Amino acid sequence: MDRKSRYAAWAKEKHMVPDREHCSGAKMFPEWLRVINHWAHFIMLIVAEVALAAMVILVFITVVLRYCFNTGIGWAEEVPRLLITLFAFLACAIGVRDHMHISVSVIYNLFPKGGKIQKGLDVFSDICVMVCGIFLLVCGTSRVIQLMGLPGVLPMTGLPTWVQYIPAPLAGFLMTFDSLLFLTGVLQPGDLLYSEKEIDYQEIVKQQAAEAAKMEGTK
Repeated sequence: MDRKSRYAAWAKEKHMVPDREHCSGAKMFPEWLRVINHWAHFIMLIVAEVALAAMVILVFITVVLRYCFNTGIGWAEEVPRLLITLFAFLACAIGVRDHMHISVSVIYNLFPKGGKIQKGLDVFSDICVMVCGIFLLVCGTSRVIQLMGLPGVLPMTGLPTWVQYIPAPLAGFLMTFDSLLFLTGVLQPGDLLYSEKEIDYQEIVKQQAAEAAKMEGTK
């Protein structure tokens, strides 16, 4: 298989290109939204991975230089702080995509699985996340634009001060985009990018109990 064929197979598997079966009529626009969503997450994931790797390497080099050679790099403390901010905000947004954030489901699990109440709570959760995303997007963008008009720079690297606030609107955009797609039905909860389908142990226990009761009833 040549490089072009491998890329085509990868793009189709990762849903990075539109499905031909959904490229006509009313299905075309949602299909393109899904493709754009997958590409957005692919790019943000690479940025987050590079930021994490660069931060670890810089911190390691700084520790070695400080404790082994009694020296250091002046900007090696400021840059990791910028990188961890970028990584943390993007990781927060990435977690929204597959609903990987910590949740308390005690009340949620009291209601029938897939019932109207659970669906209503899912919608409420997506709305809350969307509100948080809009807040980060609007306020973060406003802060960046405001600082662009000021002459301040970071002390070690000399970068403009607005650089440190860029992760907020990036994460806000991704969170808002994902929440809108979930609310409109373009994305389904089972459409996972970063994780596997969660095992419902309560259902497994119920099934095992039912099977045990059935076996005892046949004795």
